[in-house]
Amino acid sequence: MINVPEDQKVWVPWMRRSIQLALLAEGRTSPNPLVGSIVLDSSGRLVGEGYHTGAGNPHAEIEALAQAGDKSVNGTIVVTLEPCCHQGLTPPCTEAIIKSGLKRVVVGMVDPDPRVSGNGISRLKDSGLEVIVGVLRNECELINREFIFRVRHGRPWGILKWAMSLDGRIGLPNGCSKWITDIPARNSVHQIRSKCDAVIVGGGTLRADNPLLTSRGKSNFEPLRVVFTRSLTLPKAAKLWDTKTAKTIIAYGPEGNEAFFSDLPDGPEKLRLTSDDPSELLSSLGKKGCNKILWECGPQLATSAIEANCVQELVVFIAPKLLGGKSAMSPLNNFGFESLDSTYKLQHSILERKGEDLCWKLLF
Repeated sequence: MINVPEDQKVWVPWMRRSIQLALLAEGRTSPNPLVGSIVLDSSGRLVGEGYHTGAGNPHAEIEALAQAGDKSVNGTIVVTLEPCCHQGLTPPCTEAIIKSGLKRVVVGMVDPDPRVSGNGISRLKDSGLEVIVGVLRNECELINREFIFRVRHGRPWGILKWAMSLDGRIGLPNGCSKWITDIPARNSVHQIRSKCDAVIVGGGTLRADNPLLTSRGKSNFEPLRVVFTRSLTLPKAAKLWDTKTAKTIIAYGPEGNEAFFSDLPDGPEKLRLTSDDPSELLSSLGKKGCNKILWECGPQLATSAIEANCVQELVVFIAPKLLGGKSAMSPLNNFGFESLDSTYKLQHSILERKGEDLCWKLLF
C-alpha cells in the first residue's frame, strides 16, 4: 500500500474488489466507463456488490444497493467512479445513494464527464454523507483511460497492432505474410478485438486479406468493423459485407466513387467523410460512442494514423523468424525524419510471451 494515506488504507481492499468487478464488463460498456461497486453494512461486512454491464443497464451502485437491500443503512458504498448526478439513460445514482440510508461513500476517481465532474460528490456531501475521494485513484483511472481520453479529446483511444519477424518484416518481398506468428499470438489478437469497440482496416488490407475482423467467439459483443477507403475501389465480394455476425462501416473520403454501392448488399453502413484524415474518422466513431479502437491496417494508413495523433498505444507481435529480402516489407512508411532526435520515442509498458512469439505493448 505504497503512497496510500493512512485514513484510506482500510478502503484499499474493497476498492480493489470494485476494480475487479468493473473489469468483468471490459469491452461492453461504451460509451460509458467501467464501474464496479461494493456495499458494506454498518459493521463493515460485505452485503452487496455490482458492476455496470452496458449502456442503458443499471449502474454499478444500483446493482450493489439492490443486493444489499436494507442492510445498507448506516453502511458504506465503495465505487470506482464518482456517482452520476444527472438523468441519462438511467436515473442519477446520487439520489439512490441518498435514499438508501448509507452514511459514507468511498470514491476512486472523479468523473471527467462535464455533466458530473465533482457535482456528484458535492451533491452527496450537501446531503450529509461522508465522502472519501481518491482511493486507488491511479488504478481506477487506468482501467478507464480510454473513456477519459474520449471525453477529453472527442475521439477514441487508438491501438495500432502489427505482427513482424525479428528483422522487422511483415511479409516476404512477394507479399506472402501468413502466418508470421503462431496460434497463441493470433488468439491474443482476437482477445484484443473483443475488448475494442471498433477495428479499422484500409482498402489495401481488405483487398489483400479479405479479413473477418471478429473476436472469433471471445466476446458476444463483436466490435464494429470499419473499412477506411479513399477511392471506394473495393471488392464486390468480401467477408465484411455480411453483417449478420458483426456490423460493418464503410468510411470514405470526398474522392470515393459512390457507384460502388449500387449493387452492394444493404448490410454495411456508409459513412461519407469530408477528408481522408484519420482524425475525422475517429471523431465520427467517438460520436458513435467508441471509447477504444484497433488499427489493423497496412503501412500507409498506419503511418497516417500515427502522424494524425490517432494512435496512443502500440501492440507489436514479434516472431523468432528472419524473413530477409531486399525489398523490405515494413509495418510503416517513411515519416521523413532526418535525425534520430526527431523520431517517435515510446514508453515501455508490457512485454509478454505468447507461445514462441513475443507481444510488446508500448505507449506514445
